[in-house]
Order: sequence, then structure tokens, then C-alpha cells
Amino acid sequence: MSDTRRRVKVYTLNEDRQWEDRGTGHVSCSYEETLKDTSLTVTAETDGSLLLESKINPTTAYQKQQDTLIVWSEAETYDLALSFQEKAGCDEIWEKICQVQGKDPSVEITQDPIDESEEERFEEIPETSHLVELPPCEMSRLEEIAELVTSVLSSPIRREKLALALMSTGYMKKLLQLFRVCEDSDHREELHHLYEIVRGVLFLNKATLFELMFSDDCIMDVVGCLEYDPALVQPKRHREFLTKTAKFKEVIPITDLDLRQKIHQTYRVQYIQDIILPTPSVFEENFLSTLTSFIFFNKVEIVSMLQEDEKFLTEVFAQLTDEATEENKRRELVNFFKEFCAFSQTLQPQNRDAFFKTLANLGILPALEIVMGMDDVQVKAAATDIFSYLVEFSPSMVREFIMQEPQQADDDVLLINVVIKQMICDSDPELGGAVQLMGLLRTLIDPENMLAPANKTEKGEFLSFFYKNCMQVLTAPLLAITTEESADLTEGSTKVNPVCPDNFQTAQLLALILELLTFCVEHHTYHIKIYIMNKDLLRRVLTLMNSKHTFLALCVLRFMRRIIGLKDEYYNRYIMRGNLFEPVINALLDNGSRYNLLNSAIIELFEFIRVEDIKSLIAHIVDNFYKALESIEYVQTFKGLKGRYDQEKDRQQSRGFSRYRRDARSFEEDKDMWMNEDEEEEEEDAEADLDKCKTDYGKYMENEKVKECQDKENQPKRTSTGSFKFTISHSAGAANSSKPPPSASSNSSKPATPTSSQTPKTGIVGLVDYPDDEDEKEESDEEEQSPRKRPRLGL
Repeated sequence: MSDTRRRVKVYTLNEDRQWEDRGTGHVSCSYEETLKDTSLTVTAETDGSLLLESKINPTTAYQKQQDTLIVWSEAETYDLALSFQEKAGCDEIWEKICQVQGKDPSVEITQDPIDESEEERFEEIPETSHLVELPPCEMSRLEEIAELVTSVLSSPIRREKLALALMSTGYMKKLLQLFRVCEDSDHREELHHLYEIVRGVLFLNKATLFELMFSDDCIMDVVGCLEYDPALVQPKRHREFLTKTAKFKEVIPITDLDLRQKIHQTYRVQYIQDIILPTPSVFEENFLSTLTSFIFFNKVEIVSMLQEDEKFLTEVFAQLTDEATEENKRRELVNFFKEFCAFSQTLQPQNRDAFFKTLANLGILPALEIVMGMDDVQVKAAATDIFSYLVEFSPSMVREFIMQEPQQADDDVLLINVVIKQMICDSDPELGGAVQLMGLLRTLIDPENMLAPANKTEKGEFLSFFYKNCMQVLTAPLLAITTEESADLTEGSTKVNPVCPDNFQTAQLLALILELLTFCVEHHTYHIKIYIMNKDLLRRVLTLMNSKHTFLALCVLRFMRRIIGLKDEYYNRYIMRGNLFEPVINALLDNGSRYNLLNSAIIELFEFIRVEDIKSLIAHIVDNFYKALESIEYVQTFKGLKGRYDQEKDRQQSRGFSRYRRDARSFEEDKDMWMNEDEEEEEEDAEADLDKCKTDYGKYMENEKVKECQDKENQPKRTSTGSFKFTISHSAGAANSSKPPPSASSNSSKPATPTSSQTPKTGIVGLVDYPDDEDEKEESDEEEQSPRKRPRLGL
């Protein structure tokens, strides 16, 4: 019983004047023979470590606040507070403190704080001059009282003296009674003086005064005084708002009267701080620190009282998940939980852990599935806020719930898919909710915050689950808008942008999805690689380079840049096979001489390839696109690529190779090495899923080897003029299509579809034709007409 009574939380005031929780423990007060003094000691209830050891100094000012708080300062900038679980424990320790200092336990402050600098100034002044004499509490003396209150704010000593005088004589209650008389008589000048008085008393920053002023009997009169700001032509109607407009809704009846009173008081005091009081000046910024603490400790107490009432929370959850609950009622319940979770942030870490675990055990996550699927925008927003609190608290807890769902749910109703669909269907033109949800999804799929227990299963199991059940939902809008049908153009089409609709909101959504996919490329090496290649995702994404929205084209480019940044040869082979640099180079050339972010981003992509000396990509770019790029001279990137290419070709020829191209055998060796590396990186993956992914990738690589053999048979032959001809193969998907692939011919500004007369049956196309000398003049004329071959002008 003694331990329970003395259970406390230790708080310290930080530099930002905010109370920080230092832990929960049990306090004792004991006399040390060796030190000849009495000390307060707090030991942690978890491991018995020492949270606090503080000597009770006979001259330190201790304050007792709200019946369960003891606050004091051990140094000029170091404030401490003990928050007791029970009033009896607080009274017991308070009596011992008063006993050491020789004070009557009935006082609420043991010493009158003296500022050292002021103490020196008042040393020679008679003691009686330190007392603050209050004028009679009369209407005719209100101006004098207001001047007195204002004058003491610059002096810590006089603030303390005035606060004691106001409390000891019952002066504040007399002032509030006088306010009613002045208001009934409509004496505006006196009401303006009362505003100055009450505002000044709040700036005295004394908890004992706050307890009186914010009591049920006085708080509305305090609010009334603050309505009559002299700077306003007409007084505000704050009392009308608090009593008539602001309604206290009990989603479930609260039977604890103390709890009801605490909730009402906290709301009203928060309103005074946030709405009524003007923003404090730099001089006044520390005057309301105790008011902030008052609200903070009230919230801690409210959350603790609600959390301990198991019957109340159980009933709330029962109604929240009951299908028969009316929509309005459910909306109120969701808003209650939103506020409840917001208040929980005042709890110390271990109590906050217990709070969220209680919510999880009661079924908060299944309840969110229901409310997030409702049509009510406010309910969805509140549910999203609750979900964000849960994800921030414990991503692993949310992931564990998600993975357990398929046993009793379809993919369409999985919580994570509900979240994805809400992100996709956000009706806000600015997609504010979608951005918030995208951040939560990224937290959930981030391997950095996944647990690594002995069995190392969370990362592998959750990623396998996500790619199997959720990735198709996330990419559905992207895949739908980049289908072959939507990408096809009929000749003479008048559409400005056939791939991406000229819709800002749609472009924003696609950009969010691409941002998440870019994150996956960086953090999910194996799973996302399989997905990209199976869906031919990069080729489809690159069609969005045609978008009129530059920010979307940049997102596409960032996605490709992240892939190339991995320097993975299998990604490189995929890019080369699909001729996936063509849309990027087209965008560079279409951009013309404009020196903008798109231009810089594309140049940076090729500069990275040059600096990192990615040989396969360098060869591919120079072989296929150099004729179109050689005229760009305002940067040395492309000439540098050609230089790298020539150096490597010379090196290869000196070693007896006729072409700078890897053979099928080296490619097969790299494939085996890649498989081994990825197995080491993803050893925590579920075994079954790993086998499936290997099988899928094996099938893909078999097709690659067949194409490699065909590629060797159709290897380009060097002509008498030194030009090359290359076989164009766009992708696994494109290779199996009956439709011929587009060609990036340098003689036109848009890709053209080869006809049977242009393309021999072997599929060989002259992508970059190096003409004979006698044709140079004719080609030069054509280049002047082609926008893709114009040299770019730097701005």
C-alpha cells in the first residue's frame, strides 16, 4: 500500500520550457547520518535504478500543485517535478519537506523565492517595503490595481509577493465578483482595466493562482474578463462559444465526476491559451510556462484515468465495431479515439507502450478497417490520424496484424490495401491525405525499422506478403494508364498527351506511386527486381516521359536513375534489351535549348554512367544514340562517353576481341554470382517465396539466353564506311508481341514503326546510319530540318 501511495513520475523542465518524463518509480524521504541531511530519492520501478536523489535544502522553495504535484528548482535553469499517483502519497512527502524546513504543511509554497541580483538591491531596504500592498477591491481603484499588476511583471520577487497577496486575502474572488457588477452596468473602461488585471495575473505564472482561477466557480468569469480587450471595438463572445457552441459529447457516458470535471477544465484552459491570450512577445514568452505545465499534467491525468477504466474502453470498441452503430455515432467514436491518441503523447514511454498495446488488444486495427472504408471524409481523416499514431508507435505491431489477416480476409479488404486504395482515391485536389498515407506505407515497408530477432523472419515474410498481396494494388493506376492500348497513337492524332491525361491530380498520384517504387528499388533489391522484370515496369513507366507535367517526368527519371545507380548488370541488360534509353534521349532532344531541371537531371544520369564507367551501358548508348547526341557540346558528358567507349574498344581489340560485347558464358557466370549474392542479402526471406522468385527469374533468363544466341547470330557487321547496324529488341514483353517495335531513327523527331519494306526479315534495322561520303550533303540538309539533331544552345 505504501509503494502504491508513493508511486511517482519524475519530470524535468527542458530548455524549451517543456516538461520531459524521466521515468516512473517510488519515492522515499530519508535522513542520511553521514551527510547530516534529508534527501528525496526515487528508484525506478522497472530495474531499481536511481532516477533522482535530491537533498531537501532548507532554503529551496517547494510548491505543492493540484494535490498530486510537488515542484521545485535545484538550480537557476533546472526545474524538477514529482507527479504522485495518489494524493495521500503527495501529502506524506510534503509533510516531510515542510518538517525539514520548519513550515506548516498547510502552506502551498515553503519559501519566498529571492532572485540573487534583486536580493543585493534590497539588502538595505526595510523588510516592510518588500510587501505588496493591494488597493481596496473597488470599482474606482481598478485602474490603480491594473497599473500595480503590470508593474510587477519585470521583477521575479514582486511577482511572487503579489501572487501570495492575491491568494492570502481572497482578492481574486473579489475581483471576479466586481467583474459581474461592471458588466451588468456596462462600464467599459472598468472592464478594460479588469482585462489588464486578469491578463497580468496569468502572467504571474503561479500554479496556485491557476487552480483558483480555473476552478468551476471562477473560470467563466476569467474568460469574461479576457473578452474586453481594449484593442477591440467590440468584445469577443468566448463564453458564448464555450457554453453554447462547443458541446461536450460523451460517446459513452462518463460516470467518474472527477474525470468529467478534468476534461472540461482542460478544454477551457487550452482554449484560453490558444485562442484568447495574444501571442506573447519575446519578453513574455516564459510568463506562461506554468500554464503549459498545468495543461500537460491535466492531459496525463485524463489519459491515465481513461486507460484504467477497462469497462469504458471495452464499451467504446464494442460500439465502434458493431455494424448496427449509426454513422453519426461511429463518427463521434472515431473522433474520440483521435483525441485520445493525441493526449497519449503526454505519457512517458513505458506508459505509452502500455496504452497502445491496450488499444491493440481491444481491436483498434480491425476497427480502422471498417472506418477507413466509410464514405465520410472526416471519419477517414480521423482514422488516418489514428493509424499514423499506431504506425509511429510500432510498425512491427501493424505489420504483424496485416500478415495475420489473409487467414480470414480477401486481398481487397486487407488493412494495408484499404490504406493504399484510400491513398489512390483521395479526393483532395492537393492530395494531402494521399501524401500522409504514402509516408505511412513507406514506414511499413522500410526494412530499416523491421525487427531482426533470432529467426530473422519479419523482413522476408512481410516483403513476400507485400509483393504477393499488395504491390498489384499499389501499381494498378500506373499500369492501367501505361497499357499498350493507351500508349498507341493513331496517325494524325490531336491528343497532346495520350499516355498521361492532362490532369494535375492524376499526375500527382502517379508521382506519389513512383516515389514509393523508387524507395522500393533502393531498399528491396530482390523482390522489386523480380517485379520490375516480370511486369516490364520500367518500359511502361518511361512512357510517362511524354507527360506535360514536368514534375512527373522527373519522377520517372528519378526511378530510372535509382535503378541505374545500383549498377546491377541484370538491370542494365534489361534496359539495353528494351532500348529504354530512347524515351529519355527523346525527352532531352525535345527539351531543346531550355536550361531547366529536366535537362539537368537527364545530363546527370548520363554523367553518372560516364563517371562510374558502366561499360555495358556506355557501349549501348554510343552504339545506338551517339549520332543524335554528338552535337550537344555545352557539356562534355557525351564526348566523355564516346571517349570511354573508344578506350574500351581499343583495349578489347588489343586482347583479341572483335567486339566489345559480353558472351553468353560470362553472362551465365554473372547470373550464378547474382543469385548467390541475393540469397546472402535476403537470407531472411521465406524459403517458399525465394524458390518461387528464383523459378520466375530462371524463366526470364532462359528467354534472355535465347535472345543472346540470336543476337550473336545477327551480330552487326562493319561496313566499308565504318558504320554499324544493330538488331533492335525492346523487352521480353515486346519480343513476344506481334507488333513491331518502334525505332529511334535519327532521321525523324518521333519514333517510327518500321514496315516490311524498311526492315529485312532478319529484323536488322539501321538505327544510326553513317552515310557514305557522297551522301553527306543530302543528310546535312535533313539534319537542319530535324529538331532532334539541332545542336543545343546553352542559356
